[in-house]
Amino acid sequence: MLVHRWDAPTDDDEVAAFLTAQGFGHLVAAGRDRDVAVVVPTQFVVDGDDVLLHLARPNPIWEAIEENPTVVLSVAGDWAYVPSWWKTIGDENPHTGIPTTYYGAVQLTATAEIIDDPADIAALLRLQLADLEPGSGRNDPIGDPRPLGQIRGLRLRPTEVRGKFKYGGNVDPAHRLAVAENLAARDGPGDQAARAHLLRRLDEGRPG
Repeated sequence: MLVHRWDAPTDDDEVAAFLTAQGFGHLVAAGRDRDVAVVVPTQFVVDGDDVLLHLARPNPIWEAIEENPTVVLSVAGDWAYVPSWWKTIGDENPHTGIPTTYYGAVQLTATAEIIDDPADIAALLRLQLADLEPGSGRNDPIGDPRPLGQIRGLRLRPTEVRGKFKYGGNVDPAHRLAVAENLAARDGPGDQAARAHLLRRLDEGRPG
C-alpha cells in the first residue's frame, strides 16, 4: 500500500479508532508454497493491541494459518468518489481537476494464534457481543457449549500496522474545504464519513 506523507496517520489513536469503527475486513493468509493466498471476509473486534475474531471450522484459511501463522488483516472504508471538477475553485478550469477516491485503510500484519479451548472461544464471543450488541442483555450467549465445536477463534498479535487516510491532504485548505462542501451537498453513501475525516485531519493540521 502506497502511503504518501500527507496520507499517513496522525498517530496510533487514529488507526485504532478507524479499526474499531469499521469492525470488518479481509483476513489474508499466504500459507506456504501456494499459488494464491486465502482471503476471508470477517467481522472482528479490537481487544487492546490485539484483534479477535472467529470463523467456522471448515474454513480453508485454517490450513494456511497452520502452514504459516503470519497473516494480514486488510480494512478499508469511509470512501467517497471525488469528481474532477470538485477539485477546482475560483477561476480554475474545472476540466483540469483530477478525479480521485477518498478513503481510509489499515493493513495489519500479525501473528495469528488459534483458539480452540471452548472457554476461551466463549469469552471471545462474549467480547464480540458486548461490542456488537451492547445492552442486549446477552451476558452469557453460550448456554449450550455444543455450538462452540463448530467454530475456532483467532487472536491476531500485530507485528506491523500501516494506515492510510487519503482525504486530500496534498492540497491547500481552500481546495479541501471546497470538496467538503460538495460532499455535504451530495450526501451519498460514505460522503458524510469521508467529509468528517477530511475536516478532522484539516483541523489537526495535516500537510497540504
